[in-house]
Amino acid sequence: MVIPSVLPESRAHVPVFETGWPVRLADTGSDQRLRLDGVARYLQDIGYDHLEVLDDGDIHRLWVVRRTVIDAIKPIEFGEWVTLRRWPSATSTRWCNMRVQICGSGGGLVETEGFLIHFGTESGVPARMSDRFLAPMLACTTEHRLRWKAELTDSMPQAGEPGVRIRPFPLRVTDIDLLDHVNNAVYLTALEEVLADHAELKSNPHRVVIEYGKPVRSGEDLRLVSRRAGSRLDVWFAVGADSRAVARVTPR
Repeated sequence: MVIPSVLPESRAHVPVFETGWPVRLADTGSDQRLRLDGVARYLQDIGYDHLEVLDDGDIHRLWVVRRTVIDAIKPIEFGEWVTLRRWPSATSTRWCNMRVQICGSGGGLVETEGFLIHFGTESGVPARMSDRFLAPMLACTTEHRLRWKAELTDSMPQAGEPGVRIRPFPLRVTDIDLLDHVNNAVYLTALEEVLADHAELKSNPHRVVIEYGKPVRSGEDLRLVSRRAGSRLDVWFAVGADSRAVARVTPR
């Protein structure tokens, strides 16, 4: 297993960046619970807030998410105040694992970890972090040679296979970010569409793992290929025969 069954806690005496805000209506569903795409936006927001207080944060503004793990342990609801805590759990010179814990004032809890790749703003390719930026990450982690390894490696199934459903997911202009990619939070919006047919998975504690491969760009026809096998739900984000990302939802 690439991803631990329990996401790591922060080490003693490791500095943790903390912020918070109220859970607003736009990030919740009809059940008043914080949605997965709301969680993804929270991760983006705290990431950029964190950059504001880091040395050389202003020259490390471009990051690509390779994987996000979301452990929805206890629901967070509309109107709660959420406290978000962010810290690195492993690093290399061009990418890192970043933990974010989201605690609701009503007792809700979501644990997350993301594999983030730093890109050069001029080069547009993975770039080494500066020594000043990297120093606190090295000081508070024990894994300094982090490498990428995919967790979700199953091939995308074909139409007509048992348990497979395919549906279109039309893109909007608001789904596209500054790189002309579908924003990573939009994939979680699409996943919510599929989860609407699997209420028992969504309503109980669950883990979501999403791994992003090739980007989906504006104008492409995105389809959601889902397969339910027992308590596991897999979703491929497909353009033609090409899987661009894959997600898995399992009970906790």
